[in-house]
Amino acid sequence: MKDLQFSNIQQFLSETGLNWTVEKQNMQTVETGIRIPKHIAVVRSDNQDILSVMGNAYQPYQNQELLELLFRITQQTEFEIARAGIFNGGGKVYFQLKSEHLVLGNDLVQGYVTAINSFDGTTSLGFGASNVTISCQNTFFSAFRQLDNKARHTKNLIQKVDVICKQLETIKAEEARIFGDIQLLNQTDFNEKTKEMVIRKLFGIKKDVDINDADMVIPRTRRKIDTFKVDLRTELDSKGDNMWGLFSGVTRYTTHSIQKNEKKAYDPNSKMFNFYGKREQAIFHELVNLTSIGKKVA
Repeated sequence: MKDLQFSNIQQFLSETGLNWTVEKQNMQTVETGIRIPKHIAVVRSDNQDILSVMGNAYQPYQNQELLELLFRITQQTEFEIARAGIFNGGGKVYFQLKSEHLVLGNDLVQGYVTAINSFDGTTSLGFGASNVTISCQNTFFSAFRQLDNKARHTKNLIQKVDVICKQLETIKAEEARIFGDIQLLNQTDFNEKTKEMVIRKLFGIKKDVDINDADMVIPRTRRKIDTFKVDLRTELDSKGDNMWGLFSGVTRYTTHSIQKNEKKAYDPNSKMFNFYGKREQAIFHELVNLTSIGKKVA
């Protein structure tokens, strides 16, 4: 299957809508033809769509280059291509290699080696282990937040990508560690104190605020909490009343239920993107620490 998938790179790129390159073009004013300094247009060479306007130092990483990199990985592992695609007319690009998976009762946690790139300036080149299946722009950015290895589109991009590729064994070990943490979360029940801790961290509520007192929580935050509780109940119903279900409620909220006025949570250039990404990571690590402590005490 692996050989079939990569026997013709050009064919695979065509089948996934990725058989095109971008080029940097100089910019000038329409009326006078004066060259616009320090900026270039990133243009799809097949249809001349302008994907972004970037600084002169911008270094694109072509779709074929990224696929060839993944091909090198498949030659060293049992990973196989799972999916690839684009958003915003090619502004955002992704590939996912299927790695391991984890079965938790009726729940299946898929593991991927995910590669994410963009030509519209929204992300750097990202590469690493993730358990998010990319199917829409929300999951695209959710997966990007999980990736540990990132390289900006600068003149040193190629060297950085080579370093990332050499860290493959680290990526595999990281996935194994994440799966181990998830198993631990799945085996551990949570109490109301832990649930309250998650709500406080997710929404930035101070310890001196009683989250059950409607007068102490502003209406906007109260609405967020109510939405989160609905998402949490959905995840707990399918995963059980355990720490993994609790964290899954967090990711369901941040991936699907963030209100319209918070859509900047999916813009990696915004503070809110890192805001939610960091809080997700902090909550995950805090829950893992709690389960680890409980296991040692037991």
